Amino acid sequence: MDNNSETIPSDREKRKPSRRFRRWLPALAVVSLLVVIGLLSVRIHTKAADIKVQNQTSMKKERPLPNVVTLALKPTLIRDIIDLPGVTKPWVELRLTSEVAGTVTAKKVREGTTVQRGDILATIDYRDYKNAHQSAKASYGLAVSDLDRLKKLYNRKVTPQSQLDGAVAQVANTKAALDEAATALERCTIRAPFSGVVNRFFAEKGQYLAVGDPVAEVLKLDRLKVRVGIPESDVDAVRRVDKFKVRIDALGGRIFQARKYFLSKTADAMARLYDLDLELDNSDGSILPDMFTRVEIVKQEIPQGLSIPLYSVVNRNNDHIVYVVEDSKVREKAVELGLLDGWQVQVSQGLAPGDRVIVVGQRSVNDGERVNVARIVDSPEEIVQ
Repeated sequence: MDNNSETIPSDREKRKPSRRFRRWLPALAVVSLLVVIGLLSVRIHTKAADIKVQNQTSMKKERPLPNVVTLALKPTLIRDIIDLPGVTKPWVELRLTSEVAGTVTAKKVREGTTVQRGDILATIDYRDYKNAHQSAKASYGLAVSDLDRLKKLYNRKVTPQSQLDGAVAQVANTKAALDEAATALERCTIRAPFSGVVNRFFAEKGQYLAVGDPVAEVLKLDRLKVRVGIPESDVDAVRRVDKFKVRIDALGGRIFQARKYFLSKTADAMARLYDLDLELDNSDGSILPDMFTRVEIVKQEIPQGLSIPLYSVVNRNNDHIVYVVEDSKVREKAVELGLLDGWQVQVSQGLAPGDRVIVVGQRSVNDGERVNVARIVDSPEEIVQ
């Protein structure tokens, strides 16, 4: 064979590069797959972000405005009121006792009877007292006759001055005895000391009474006292008040007008309350003693003040915040509060007449947010209507 002739590669040598390519082919495939997956992931993430932004924008555009109710502020009467318990008492409660000793001969009335001043309630056997009165009357008459006789003798210089003086003294003594006997005889008839109601009767016919034994209890009920315990902190305010409202739940919550009668100068040792007695008219007799009452006491009044419902105030970091609506937008305002009038509170600073305070929905809005005013009310009472 000629050495200069070309060497022809064998088939095996021709296949060697193809085999090396095939060894790298899986790696290339994996890399290509990862590249594709990465590109798809980026595209999907970008698409998702775009969709999220679109959804948020759409939701923001489609979200309805919050509905609120506002109260148009205007000056009104504000009162600082305390409501205290009380109890009704008879204007006069008197227990009559026997002023003479003797047996009850008659009982003229029974418990619950309405009597007038001077009406007879009971009588006591008066026979011994009548005899004593007649004897005293006779003694007095004899003493007067003796005095007249001695005066004539004294004028004729027959009787000394000392004898005349003795006769004068005797007249005085017998007159005193006569008056005492007349009083005892009169006391055998027990009469009503004032117009009222016989609440209790202790004596019975045939019962012997000693001096001081109880006969009857009479109440004066055409007017009553309402007794209220006043805390020390409210005494000064009560001194400036003359008229009071009294509510009696036992009579269907009826309201009565009362006026101040007396404020005690000392406090109860245990409760530390000062007794306040009010005068209450009871000419129709509808109010009974010992009924429970609620007494309204107005401590202070502000004729032209601004007030809002207490629940419309939001407390934040010891500040009092309210929300008002201006041009359909929420505005946050810090306020100072004053008197508490029931469920309303005075706003002493921070608001002005005409401001529209959010009273419904105030806890779901933010400063600067646009809102829909569903309703405007002129008074807090309209909110629940």
